Amino acid sequence: MQRDGLITIASSHTLAATIDRLIAALDARGITVFARIDHAAGAASVDMALRPTTVVIFGNPAAGTPLMQHDQRVGLDLPLKALVWEDASGQTWLTYSDPAWLAERYGLGDESKNVEARLAATLAGFATAATSP
Repeated sequence: MQRDGLITIASSHTLAATIDRLIAALDARGITVFARIDHAAGAASVDMALRPTTVVIFGNPAAGTPLMQHDQRVGLDLPLKALVWEDASGQTWLTYSDPAWLAERYGLGDESKNVEARLAATLAGFATAATSP
């Protein structure tokens, strides 16, 4: 588990292609994409510069509800989000919250380990589909 609770993966694709691949992977698994927030466009709307930075918000009640049944405060971190961003050198990255960190943050305990493990594997699969060659 990352100390800051974030998992960051370099993408082999452009920002736009990484987002498209992520959304295609989510759609293929029947995961709802609730929103795509373009922070760079928001910054531009107030005459501020920001490198390409987009959040994709997605979820599935069947996956998230069991975690909230243990502690409803998990709802602060659900639905899940992936940040796709470009660094100063033009490299695209995908960052998301580590489910193990969320479980620790909310003290979900052993009862949630199976849900946490499935969620971690699913998120890793989406990230790989979005970022790998």
